[in-house]
Amino acid sequence: MKTEIRFVVKLKYAKSISRVVALLGDHTLDDLHEIIYAAFDRYDEHLYSFYFPKQRVGRKDPPPKEFTSPHMLEDPGQFGIDEELFDASKTRLDSLGLKIGDTFEYLFDFGDKWMHELKVKSIGPVEQEQQYPAVIEKKGDSPPQYPDCDE
Repeated sequence: MKTEIRFVVKLKYAKSISRVVALLGDHTLDDLHEIIYAAFDRYDEHLYSFYFPKQRVGRKDPPPKEFTSPHMLEDPGQFGIDEELFDASKTRLDSLGLKIGDTFEYLFDFGDKWMHELKVKSIGPVEQEQQYPAVIEKKGDSPPQYPDCDE
């Protein structure tokens, strides 16, 4: 049976700007990246990563697992990466063991560092009329992908 998973996605440094997106459990983290990309009106692709679980400040827990763009995995050495990376395009959402209330982070564009906080809002039955993945709700205007440095 297919499952719908809804996420609240907030910009980490502008939490009043958020999106609710819905995907199916058999979608991948790469699909989640694509719907967030569309939801925030981005137009120029960049590398990205998801971090599970969200790193807690001041904790000595092991570092979060990093699920990244398949392009990062082509030659991780060029990025100076020495830890294990996981392929977001091969990681299905239903394989992550997500529960309502779980949080994790998403980084888009390693140069401009668009950091997002994601929270699992709901997990439930598929809505028959809904197309997936989907942007369900938008709060606040999307900031420009490349803010004007003169402003």
